[in-house]
Amino acid sequence: MRKGTRRSRAAGEEGRAAAAAADPGALPAAPQRRPIRRWALPLGLAAAGCALALCLLWSGQAAEPGSQLIHQHRSLSSSQLKHLTSQLDLQRLWKTYLQPMLVERYSGSPGNVRTRQFIVERLKALEASWQVELDAFEDRTPHGTVSFANVVATLDPSATWHLVFACHYDSKYFPRDKHGRAFVGATDSAVPCAILLELVTALDSWLLKTKEQASKITLQLLFFDGEEAFREWSETDSLYGARHLAEHMGRTPHHQGITQLQAISLFVLLDLLGAPRPSFHNHFVATSGWFKRLMSIEKRMHRLGLLQSHSQEQLYFQGDSPYGSVEDDHAPFLRKGVPVLHLIATPFPRVWHTLEDTEANLDRPTVDNLSKILAVFLAEYLWL
Repeated sequence: MRKGTRRSRAAGEEGRAAAAAADPGALPAAPQRRPIRRWALPLGLAAAGCALALCLLWSGQAAEPGSQLIHQHRSLSSSQLKHLTSQLDLQRLWKTYLQPMLVERYSGSPGNVRTRQFIVERLKALEASWQVELDAFEDRTPHGTVSFANVVATLDPSATWHLVFACHYDSKYFPRDKHGRAFVGATDSAVPCAILLELVTALDSWLLKTKEQASKITLQLLFFDGEEAFREWSETDSLYGARHLAEHMGRTPHHQGITQLQAISLFVLLDLLGAPRPSFHNHFVATSGWFKRLMSIEKRMHRLGLLQSHSQEQLYFQGDSPYGSVEDDHAPFLRKGVPVLHLIATPFPRVWHTLEDTEANLDRPTVDNLSKILAVFLAEYLWL
């Protein structure tokens, strides 16, 4: 195991999966944290950090093409917060979006293809008329050559800047147990996918309006394929989709002299969501202002009584990370200078990379609360 990688499995990960397969009734051992990369500076990024810190200067004006966007959020009133969050429907999120994705969907599998088709169909059905594209490619893996496809959905392709919300839709490959149970990755990452679909459904009319107003900044959704390693996490066996898309966007012109990669004003990555009592930490100095905004939104929504089964003493968003940064789909983008807000539960859910990462072990109030917090963040960032 190479110390410091996100998913190079801690000793015993294979053992946990095997144990779960042998005795499905047994509770899995608490997983060791998904390996943490302590880059010299969320800090090994010092030079980039200085440049990216511009993202925190909320002047409301766009910078010259080729530089980072200097962006200011709006603040919703209490009545606007209540109205906005009332549009989210946990039942729809759960039944319509989440449950169809709770299947074995490792890259190259029939379930992976069906999940991708499901995501595409749902996005195309929205009134906001998203541009939905596939970034399809083949790559060599420890299991041979595998076909991958990222889903790239852009609300308004003519907008200069993109707020990106991203997650991965593949599940990790594990052999089925003796009872035929498959790994479905509920927190990893079916719930993040379902949350993104629910957000754009609930905010469909608002997103259509901002598109018609030709705002300079728009929403882009990225659903990555091939995040998981087939065997041992390494530079070549992991992040297949993210690595490919970052390279593609880095060389593809957008407009006004910038590439698609340079058009990303903020890259928000969701992962390992849905377990009870999660904690999220700020991993990067350059986007600390946006993380603090999430902290503020959560506290305000708690005061307004808009979060269920939520404790003021155990807030989700808790400040700087004691764990360092975690390697995930954001990494290829971060290395190319994209400002990243990484929303991953740390420490990881106890069911991480076990056959117990199922619907039964999800916490509905947590999923509902996170959806509402993210909806407010999105609406304030895009001035909906």
